[in-house]
Amino acid sequence: MDASWGPAVCLVVLVQMWALVSGQVRYSVPEEAKVGTVVGRLPQELGLEAGDAEERRLRVVWQGQRASVEVSGASGALVVSSRLDREELCGKSAPCSLRLEVLLERPLRVFPVELEVTDINDNAPLFPVARKNISIAEVTTVPGSRFPLEGASDADIGANAQLSYTLSPSEHFRLDLQKNDEDGDSLFLVLTKALDRETAPVHRLVLTASDEGRPSLTGTMELVIAVLDANDNIPQFNQSVYKVQLPENTERGALVIKLNATDLDEGTNGNIVYSLQKLFPQEGREVFEIDRKSGEIRLRGDLDFEDVGLYRLQVDAGDQGNPPQLGHCKVLVEVLDVNDNAPEVWVTSLSVPVPEDASVGTVVALLSVSDRDSGANGRVRCWVWPSSPFGLESRFAGSYSLVLREALDRERVSAYEVEVRAEDSGQPSLRASRGVRVPVSDVNDNAPSFSQAVYTVLARENNAAGAELARLLARDSDEAENGRVSYSLWEGGAGAASSGGGWRPASSYVSVDADSGLLWAVQPLDYEELQVLQFEVRAVDAGEPPLIGNATVQLFVVDENDNAPMLLPPPGGGPVLIPFVGGVVGASVEAATGSESETLWAWAAWGAPAGQVVAKIRAVDADSGYNAWLRYEVWEPRGKGPFRVGLYSGEVSTARALEEADGPRQRLVIVVRDHGEPSRSATATLSVSLVEGGEAALSGAGSSSSSGPGVLSVAEGGLSAGAASSSANVWLVVAICAVSSVLVLALVLYGAARCAPRAAVLSGAAPATLVCASEVGSWSYSQRQSRSLCVAEGAGKSDLMVFSPNLPPPPAVPAVKDTSQTQPPALLDTVSGAAFLFSLPAFSLTFNFFLALIACDSPFPPSIFLRLPWPV
Repeated sequence: MDASWGPAVCLVVLVQMWALVSGQVRYSVPEEAKVGTVVGRLPQELGLEAGDAEERRLRVVWQGQRASVEVSGASGALVVSSRLDREELCGKSAPCSLRLEVLLERPLRVFPVELEVTDINDNAPLFPVARKNISIAEVTTVPGSRFPLEGASDADIGANAQLSYTLSPSEHFRLDLQKNDEDGDSLFLVLTKALDRETAPVHRLVLTASDEGRPSLTGTMELVIAVLDANDNIPQFNQSVYKVQLPENTERGALVIKLNATDLDEGTNGNIVYSLQKLFPQEGREVFEIDRKSGEIRLRGDLDFEDVGLYRLQVDAGDQGNPPQLGHCKVLVEVLDVNDNAPEVWVTSLSVPVPEDASVGTVVALLSVSDRDSGANGRVRCWVWPSSPFGLESRFAGSYSLVLREALDRERVSAYEVEVRAEDSGQPSLRASRGVRVPVSDVNDNAPSFSQAVYTVLARENNAAGAELARLLARDSDEAENGRVSYSLWEGGAGAASSGGGWRPASSYVSVDADSGLLWAVQPLDYEELQVLQFEVRAVDAGEPPLIGNATVQLFVVDENDNAPMLLPPPGGGPVLIPFVGGVVGASVEAATGSESETLWAWAAWGAPAGQVVAKIRAVDADSGYNAWLRYEVWEPRGKGPFRVGLYSGEVSTARALEEADGPRQRLVIVVRDHGEPSRSATATLSVSLVEGGEAALSGAGSSSSSGPGVLSVAEGGLSAGAASSSANVWLVVAICAVSSVLVLALVLYGAARCAPRAAVLSGAAPATLVCASEVGSWSYSQRQSRSLCVAEGAGKSDLMVFSPNLPPPPAVPAVKDTSQTQPPALLDTVSGAAFLFSLPAFSLTFNFFLALIACDSPFPPSIFLRLPWPV
């Protein structure tokens, strides 16, 4: 036995011994004693001898209970045979006494034995359940509320069953134990502080019951306190203000922001629904939308930074409790500018038309430039295209002035299409433009200008009064009244000398129409009276003040073959030409030629050799050029007569040696014709008397007084012919050499001239040169005058007139086409290669000199020279 049980067993034995003495045996044994523990020694207590217990068969008899003690063999001691559990044997009864009968045979005797099983603290306090769940509503359960608890039980008795309770530490709960002898102990859980489910949804406490045994045993029970939710929490956003930035070109449906509100409540009290309640501006309702469950805000419409740059949204988050709680937040959506707007250019003021004499710096228009974008996207750079003659000046931000930078000229540009361009600084940059039409108003700053400074006009003589000669056209670049031109003749010294010797103004010959510039003849023109008429035509515009332009007109009268050849009297003066009277021949010649026949007288010696000049017919034609170029022909007798006449010289010479068979007198009918179309002619009858040589000499000596009209005597003709023949041949050779040299030079100059621009009458700027041929007799070169280089017998008359005004070249005037007016028929082209060559003084003098040699009894007729292939 354990040493701790020793004093107890001794005590029990003593008690038993005392009991036997008193007549009843009592034993006491603690519960849970070990098997074999001696409860008592029955033989000693019954007074038996050693060994009698076995012989007399001492045993214990239980009454309906399981035997927990028995008599041990030979010693007869009462020992524990099985586990003794007081709580099982007696429960809560106290004391726990077991009544035993000890049976002794031989002799049979029965002894009552009382066995008390004493309690030990072998049972801990025990709660009905190991875990107790308690539900307490938050907020609504006020502190001090009591919740009953079922206490623990202890199978032990006495002090071992005396229980005390403790609760694990808690700021919200405490225990209240009320002892009552009648009703027993009452245990309460008391709420000391209001619960908050959101802070602690579950409270776990441990309730401990402790007995008073030695050692003390404890029992525990877990209290699980669930805090029931109340809708006492408002949904909360993690931010009170959300800021979002979106480019204005964000597409529809894009996610703006996802909001998340939390509600510490649970169940329906924590179910959150989102909504948009307040918006600024109000149009935002059409731009944004929110998902009521997820809290996602998405773009519903289009953003435009230029319309709204900032949206203020208010989002409500409401739970589904009763009553519902609402949480709020703000969402600021900042719209970021994108360069989606091109600059805009507006013309706020336009001052047109602009006078062409406006000064530099004149403000033409006021413009306003703007860009709805901001920042660099809204910074605009402006310029003008084309850059001249206008420019931009900035007055202040967004305002510009279109100013004049250069002088204007309406005649050069009548209206400007100005384009004001604007470009912003965005990436990529956007451009815009605005067209401004700036018309230029006219100022009378241009004088009328003729297309030529000098006009050369050719007019045929004998034209009808009122005939159109030319049409002069002056252009005035101005417009309206400033460009309306009227024409007039300037009488200041312009005119011509008439054949009568008087000076007549140009207006007596020509007139110009004030409106059309038509030049017409006031009276018929006569070349023999007037060859060249130079005058000035003025063009005056209707501006204020009027401006004047002028042009010089050189009117050349073109000769017509309106004069027949006339026979000249002898050089020394003689009788008037006597018409030839009688004879069929004269009549036939007159009929054939259509002109009068004149009778002339000459003498020839018998035996005169062939080629001897016997007479010379002199004639003149008042016309000029080919119309005055005369040729001589023998009309009668036809065939092989003894005399012949020089085709161009008019010299009558012997065709062969004269014979007596020719008779004493020869009658010649000579026709003098010009080269005009139609040709005009005159006839002369030459009567040649054949005499002896001495008579011919005497007749030649008195020829100056007695020869007939127009007759050159034989002696005179022979001497002059012999002397002139030798000198003419020398001069002819010299002239031919000179002409050949000059011709080569002229061809070179002509080639150079052909490369230069050629102008026709009324269209060229260079002065024109007119070449006209006159009758045979002399050639001359003239610059507004005539000079005779070689004059034959009779009055000298030019038969080659070269007119060169020798005026300074006109100023350069831009050519103006006018297809509406055609050139009148009187205007002829006069500038040619030959005219250019003849205008050269050196060549003209040489050429005229050579022609003069030919005219002065040269054996070569002038037609040979005129028919040479001269350049044209």
